[in-house]
Amino acid sequence: MSISITPAPKATRYRWVICGLLFWVTTANYIDRSVFGNLAPEMPGRLHINKEDWDVAYWNMQLFFSGAYAISMLLMGRLMDGLGLRWGFVFACACWGLASMSHAFAPEIGGLFGSPITGFIICRVLLGLGEGGNFPAAIKTTAEWFPKRERALATGLFNSGSNIGGILAPYALPFLLTLTIGSFTLGWRGAFFATAIIDLLWIVAWLACYRKPEEHPKVNAEELAIIRSEAVEPSVKIPWSRLLPHKQTWAFALAKFMTDCFWWFYLFGSPDFFNKKFNLDPEGRKYMIMMIYAVASVGSVAGGWLAGSFMKKGWTTNKARKTTMLICAVLVVPVMFSAVTGSKWVAAALITIAASAHQAWSANVFSLAGDMFPRRVVGSVTGLGGMIGASGGMVLFYVTGKVLKQTGNYFPVFMMASLAYLLALAIVHLLVPRLEPAQIEAKVAA
Repeated sequence: MSISITPAPKATRYRWVICGLLFWVTTANYIDRSVFGNLAPEMPGRLHINKEDWDVAYWNMQLFFSGAYAISMLLMGRLMDGLGLRWGFVFACACWGLASMSHAFAPEIGGLFGSPITGFIICRVLLGLGEGGNFPAAIKTTAEWFPKRERALATGLFNSGSNIGGILAPYALPFLLTLTIGSFTLGWRGAFFATAIIDLLWIVAWLACYRKPEEHPKVNAEELAIIRSEAVEPSVKIPWSRLLPHKQTWAFALAKFMTDCFWWFYLFGSPDFFNKKFNLDPEGRKYMIMMIYAVASVGSVAGGWLAGSFMKKGWTTNKARKTTMLICAVLVVPVMFSAVTGSKWVAAALITIAASAHQAWSANVFSLAGDMFPRRVVGSVTGLGGMIGASGGMVLFYVTGKVLKQTGNYFPVFMMASLAYLLALAIVHLLVPRLEPAQIEAKVAA
């Protein structure tokens, strides 16, 4: 008599569909913030504004964007907890989607206040307030849908959307600027309507696909067991006043403050730099901008791999982390020559190396928080560092506007980028020469 054994059902893999949605929304998030930067070099002519006045105004717009983004990073996490991810994420995406679309009417909005520039400032503030919700919501989603052993992979996959967004925006813009529907040419305003359509389609997909894992009809018991296979760590909320006295907090925060701003500078400033330096229009500069972001995505992975490789050789965390950061800092130094070279491709290559090195640097700076703080407070430390990093962008954008008004070129800004990473690493080493852990766990437990 034969006994038939029913094979155990295989676990569904619906959590990776959710990861795909996070990749999509992160790509859309970066497209929305990149479109204006890629259009900006030609905007003075379209709006009949003096180019020198626009240079200062443009970087002031980014200053306001960074300030709004920093505020949003602080508030959106609580909003996601209050509304829940299903509707909280929809709210954030709808906010930044409408804000992006509003750029199409920025001159008319500004006309109510006497200047089209004011309209763009208002739109950038609204965009920053919405866009800050993406990463808190995405990180919360991965924590809800993935076991700890898969979260790093899921985070890396969805975060790659930031580079894809940076690639797609310059590639698609020349096509959108000349796209004609009937007898109507979309032009620069149509580009902002295109971003809104991408955001709207994502909202529809999110509402159709997202539920909590235990409530989702496409998640079977086996997959739910995988998702819930690890005990959830208790979270400890700690006020920033308890973090500020520790030198480890300042080592992390100052590293963010001094270097995060240059990634934003490459994002917002590269199109204008190639226009000013080499007189390139959107079609002429698109492949250079795309190259920057394509290679930078490799840098983020390479930075983590290199530090890990050193540790596998028996190096201490302190030596491996700082050696990797030193290599990254040295790779950024040549970027100053991009402002003086006569070759557009040499300039693009130097910026690409610097942007890639920044991503590798950033991966290790984020790891500093885990190196020096107990896991229960890493979120608080990271949030504080993110806010201070965004404030560094505000400072740099203000200075950049002044520099352009006085000199008309970007060389002083590239010089600051060349030196900032080495100086930041020196400060980190002075504050935490051995990456010694912050003595905070006992106080938090108490």
